[in-house]
Amino acid sequence: MGKRIVLPELLDRLPADDPEALRSRRDLRRINALMGNESWICRTIRKFPEIAAKGIVEFGSGDGILLGKLARMFPHSRVTGFDLAPRPASLVKNAAWMQGDLFSQIDPPTGGILVANLFLHHFEGESLNRLGTFCEKFDLLIFNEPERGPFPHVLGKLMTPMINRVTRHDMHVSIDAGFQTGEIAELMNLSAKCWEIQEHSTWRGARRVLGCRV
Repeated sequence: MGKRIVLPELLDRLPADDPEALRSRRDLRRINALMGNESWICRTIRKFPEIAAKGIVEFGSGDGILLGKLARMFPHSRVTGFDLAPRPASLVKNAAWMQGDLFSQIDPPTGGILVANLFLHHFEGESLNRLGTFCEKFDLLIFNEPERGPFPHVLGKLMTPMINRVTRHDMHVSIDAGFQTGEIAELMNLSAKCWEIQEHSTWRGARRVLGCRV
């Protein structure tokens, strides 16, 4: 597969209350469920309760569904989501929400666990490298991103009748901006001196990275 191609996605340019955006977010919830993304993240975090007690941060929280699950799983931990969109009305009260550009935050996010689900593929170059510097404030990294390759495109085309035009467009853009083995750690400059990286892909088109501080 060729190099990453990072292009704008339609959903990112639509207002949060736009009907097409609302439909696309529903599509994404189904896609996440079919790929098993959120269930993998939750299962993984359950293995590290002591680190979760230090706090959980999610980059790109979107509709807040995953963030809400994490807040309910760990009611005594500080669980914080970062996103450009406003706080979802349905989000549980014990989850904190930071709206705005992540790179404009005065104080870098800190905690025990950093989660990013279908978020990192939006970035390249210096932006990815800077996200890597944010990782220094955490003990555990859990990343789930699109796998870049021809088969995920085939799977995406099979879903065409079930998703709207925004999701149809963004799905294939996301795959082309996705990652292959070793690229996330390399592009984010996650040194082997600091991180033990475990990585695998799934047949359903996900690339999953678990980073444990050495």
